[in-house]
Amino acid sequence: MKILFVLTSHDTLGDTGKKTGFWIEEFANPYYTLLDKGATITLATPKGGEAPIDPSSDTPDNQTADTERFKKDETAQKKIKETHKLTDVRAQDYDAVFYPGGHGPLWDLVDDKTSIKLIETFNKQQKPIAFVCHAPAALKNVKNADGDALVKGKKVTGFTNTEEEAVQLTNVVPFLVEDMLVENGGIYSKKGDWESYAITDGNLITGQNPASSGLVAEKLMEMVQ
Repeated sequence: MKILFVLTSHDTLGDTGKKTGFWIEEFANPYYTLLDKGATITLATPKGGEAPIDPSSDTPDNQTADTERFKKDETAQKKIKETHKLTDVRAQDYDAVFYPGGHGPLWDLVDDKTSIKLIETFNKQQKPIAFVCHAPAALKNVKNADGDALVKGKKVTGFTNTEEEAVQLTNVVPFLVEDMLVENGGIYSKKGDWESYAITDGNLITGQNPASSGLVAEKLMEMVQ
C-alpha cells in the first residue's frame, strides 16, 4: 500500500497576523493508523520542504496519543520537514491520496493546479481520495469526467459553518467549507459540532472535523486493502 499525503504549505491566517498550517491530529491519527497496517506513506506540499503546523493544534487541549507519538517520532518529523514538491509526484505511483485539514488548505490547495490535476487523476483511476475537516476545500475547483464539480451529486461532509463560527474565524477564511460543498452540488450532511463523522461515496471519503480523522483513516484503509 502506497499512500500519498498532501499537506498545505500556507502558514498565514488571513490578515490576522496569526499563523496557520495543517492540524497535527488530522495528520497524526491517519498517518499512524495506515503506517501500523503496513502502508508506505509519502508526504507532499505545493512548495516542498517543511509543512507548517497550525499552532492552534499544538496546544495541550488538542493533544492525543497520536500527536504525542508524533512528537517523539524523529522519522515522521523529518518527513514533515522534508516533504516532496507536489509537482514531483505522480498519481500512478500511489494507491490512494489523503488530505489532512487545518486552515492552510483554504488558501493554497484550493487553486493549486497541480493538486487539482492530481485529485482528478486519482479519481479517473478510481483510487480512494480522502479529505478531513478543512481539507475538502481542495475539492472546490476539481472536476469530474463530465466537467462538473467533482462533488456534484456526491454525499460529502466537512468543517461546518457552526464549527467555524465557534472558532471565530467565519470572517477570516476566504470561504466556508460547508457552503462551498453545497454550492458545488454536494449532498452535504453533518453531525453535531465536534462529533466524529465521516462519509463515503464511491471512492470519495470526507470527514467533518479533527475528531473525524480516525474514521476517515479507517474508511481509507478498508478501501485500499
